[in-house]
Amino acid sequence: MKIKVSILFICFLVVFGCNDTPKKESKPTTLEVIEKKAKELNLILNSNDQMQFDKKVLSASPGQKVTLTLNHTGRGNKMIMGHNFVLLKSGIDVDDFARRAVEAIDSEYIPEGDEMIAYTTLIGGGETTSVTFEAPSTGIYTFICTFPAHYQLMKGQLIVK
Repeated sequence: MKIKVSILFICFLVVFGCNDTPKKESKPTTLEVIEKKAKELNLILNSNDQMQFDKKVLSASPGQKVTLTLNHTGRGNKMIMGHNFVLLKSGIDVDDFARRAVEAIDSEYIPEGDEMIAYTTLIGGGETTSVTFEAPSTGIYTFICTFPAHYQLMKGQLIVK
């Protein structure tokens, strides 16, 4: 009798203990998903041939990882109707910065200096680009397109709160 029980126990261990099926990874909890979304933010900003961004205000939280995607929904060539996204640090004189940007032809209208938090490459009609950055501290930050003569129409604010 003991031998039959021992054999049954060994068979049980062999069948259920040697399972080669990989364990499924557990799905993240709702709280983990919410926390990840709170740490990462994807923003989409569209631009067009009428020298306009489709949004004038963007929002983020301090320290949040932000990926901004800039779409050029127009048809204009980037040498004629190029657009970019430039996020300036707080307190920067936008007019002065834009004047210097016009002269920075070789660097796609991005002037030298440390006045920027983030910027994209220059794109033309039908193109897309993106930039990832950490949202700065609480405050209001200006973003512009630095292509010549665009910044007066193509500007907005990133509100970090």
